[in-house]
Amino acid sequence: MQPFVFYTKYDQTLLLGRRARNLQALLEGIKSVPDASLYFHTHRFLLQHHFLSPEPPNDFAYWVTEVLNDDALGERLSSADLVQYDSLADLRAFFVDALEESLRQTERVVDSPRGEEFHFMASRIFVLPTPYTAEGLNDFASILEHISISALYYHIFDAKLRLGHDDNDFSRWFADLGHEGLAAKMRLLDPYTQTMEGLRTQILSMVRRYAND
Repeated sequence: MQPFVFYTKYDQTLLLGRRARNLQALLEGIKSVPDASLYFHTHRFLLQHHFLSPEPPNDFAYWVTEVLNDDALGERLSSADLVQYDSLADLRAFFVDALEESLRQTERVVDSPRGEEFHFMASRIFVLPTPYTAEGLNDFASILEHISISALYYHIFDAKLRLGHDDNDFSRWFADLGHEGLAAKMRLLDPYTQTMEGLRTQILSMVRRYAND
């Protein structure tokens, strides 16, 4: 059985040179920007504010609410349940549908104040192996207790959506080890409703329980 190699990542933030002053421009941007931009604007708070729970809303919802003062649309955009989406294409469709419906019901265009436009951004990810390798569940738990938040984030969030995998890295490895029950429990975790440290604690508890069985 292959050991589990822990990776970590570093992000370089990129300004795409595209901005929006109103809902129509925001819609056009969301339709056309690369997946990396959509991922950035819906996930960056999870890593940057990993001690906050619940995490702040996605960037689109925040800008629509705080800058355009459209509370109803902002609430709808913030309701995107990220855990239910298996692909960034599906997540993009959610925002497109919400904005198109709002525009159909809007009679006038509201522009943002000068200097408060929405700037589309993305990040370039650099993935590096860590020195840590787990041969079994006990090794895995010992390492997970000390790895960085960036490493945990990479294996849980980046693996599933940004990298286009159908599962997080931990669940896939647990299943490969023959721990189908643990893999299933890992898949049922909602990582978006807790802090990264809270997520680490919950995973550790599950792994240690199965390691001691």
